[in-house]
Amino acid sequence: MGLAPNAVTLKDRTYEHQAQPMSGVKPVTVEQGYSTIAWIPEKSGSWALPLLHERITSFDNPITKAAAQLKLVCQHLPQRPLSLWDAEYGCASFVKQTANVAADKLMRLRSNRVLYGAPPPYTGFGRPRVHGEKFKLNDSTTWPTPDQVLEVNDPKLGQLCVSSWCNLHFQQSAQHSMSVIQVQRTRVGEQKNYKPLWLVWVGEQIPTVCSIWHEYLSRFAVDHWYRFIKQRLHWTLPHFSTPEQSERWSDLMPLLSWQLWLAKDGIRDCPLPWQKPCLAKALPEIVPWSSC
Repeated sequence: MGLAPNAVTLKDRTYEHQAQPMSGVKPVTVEQGYSTIAWIPEKSGSWALPLLHERITSFDNPITKAAAQLKLVCQHLPQRPLSLWDAEYGCASFVKQTANVAADKLMRLRSNRVLYGAPPPYTGFGRPRVHGEKFKLNDSTTWPTPDQVLEVNDPKLGQLCVSSWCNLHFQQSAQHSMSVIQVQRTRVGEQKNYKPLWLVWVGEQIPTVCSIWHEYLSRFAVDHWYRFIKQRLHWTLPHFSTPEQSERWSDLMPLLSWQLWLAKDGIRDCPLPWQKPCLAKALPEIVPWSSC
């Protein structure tokens, strides 16, 4: 929800991450956090339609809340979905809590994560090993030979090298095998070193390496939706005195988003004279509607 560092009478506030414009400032503030499960209806564009948008209380945490939301949503879906998650959920706790949920998961990994390979065969002496060799994402000397390497020439990102390793796991979830994908941007002739994108797949049938990394790009539509409801729908503008009031106001955000989606085909682009037509490309049909 909105920033509430001085709302001493507002109950159930929690410490949340907040980006700061100045370097050296701690990115922590006091506010009310929310967890959102959204459906991405289009492969391209910035539409995200919330299915569940709920407050994270001080008695809960983002991992447990997201796992419960995913389980609830999947119970009402006709087929097994592909769910996309940010780096906060790329951990053993989330993998274990969603192990019995009928959904494939593609999660981003932080660059300092450490994984482990499959243990070697039992030698017959002592306790069987649970973990194999370490796989440090920030130490290339610990990487074994990839199971698959693919060169991709993306029209927007340029030359990419996509590598994958199978049968890896977190230390606290050794029973759940995963596949790790690295997407490295390599532009010929440039001196700049691009940081690789690390993804981890947990599911039944993994897509091809050529397409799986591109599937993850749809997750950023959720970030666009949060920005839209804050800037255009004024989600964080009111200052309420109780959590119940905040929740009722927040319940309106998914309803408004769905109404805009359902009405988009009947909306005509009519920007005001001082507005640039390119705004319609950033948020298709949404921005023209708000400026008519």
